[in-house]
Amino acid sequence: MADIKTITQLVNDDFQATNQVIFEQLESDVALVNQLGHYIVAAGGKRLRPLLVLMVANALGYQGNKHHIAAAIVEFIHTATLLHDDVVDESDRRRGRETANALFGNAASVLVGDFLYTRSFQLMVKLDKMQIMQILADTTNQIAEGEVLQLMNCNDPNATEASYFEVIRNKTAILFAAACQLGAIISGHDELADDMHAYGLHLGLAFQLMDDALDYTADSEELGKNVGDDLAEGKPTLPLIYAKQQADEAGEALIRKCIENGGLEHLSEIQQIIKQTKSIEYTLTKANHEVVLAKQRLEKMPNNPFSNALADLADLAVARTF
Repeated sequence: MADIKTITQLVNDDFQATNQVIFEQLESDVALVNQLGHYIVAAGGKRLRPLLVLMVANALGYQGNKHHIAAAIVEFIHTATLLHDDVVDESDRRRGRETANALFGNAASVLVGDFLYTRSFQLMVKLDKMQIMQILADTTNQIAEGEVLQLMNCNDPNATEASYFEVIRNKTAILFAAACQLGAIISGHDELADDMHAYGLHLGLAFQLMDDALDYTADSEELGKNVGDDLAEGKPTLPLIYAKQQADEAGEALIRKCIENGGLEHLSEIQQIIKQTKSIEYTLTKANHEVVLAKQRLEKMPNNPFSNALADLADLAVARTF
């Protein structure tokens, strides 16, 4: 299995071209837009979603530069969601450093997030393909719905596994799915668009499941954010939902209290209950199942280094070595 560095190197030239588009399109006559936009985009991260656009396009033999624009669009949409997320969640750390809202304030973060959303739609027009605009418009709308669903689930101790999956499907996985689908459509392989959408969806679900597991098991430096953030915000993620179902009466009562009130007062106790109920193992089983489903959707793809790398990315989503 190739590591993320090796995989990214396969499309290094495309990656550099995409980054050039991103930084060119960040330019604004408004100084604060430039300052805050560059701050969060320059933080980098894994750039996993634009990478998916580039990998699928290359796997299908695309020759051109429209995939660079599509990859930049996906990154702008993702970055806008991060800006808005951190305001809603009152987060102060992301990717190992201060969040934009912690540095610049909530109002600036929301408004620059809006700028990135609207810039992404300006870029969509450049692609001049109604099918792509439809996919990205629907995707952005679903992400917004996912955010609202998550807000409704917060502090709700009766949240179910089904409602949790609905949140992460809309909030996270749908943009992975759109990224992969765009790669197929830009390459002129509409017959593979559904398979690529499904691959991305399952990959995104696996990625988020692992992220939620790591929130209770990783250290802050490894995670790039505060450990226990989900608990602090009263978010009923799968490890907590399953632990509540499997715990004894006292454990269930404590988990309900923590979801309702948020905070980290009982983090170590909750981590112990999660360990006793094997909730992390249960979450990993679900994540691994999504990986299997993702890789099945690659069966119709040409056999080349890029499609092989897509299979490796699915495995890496669970290994989380990046």
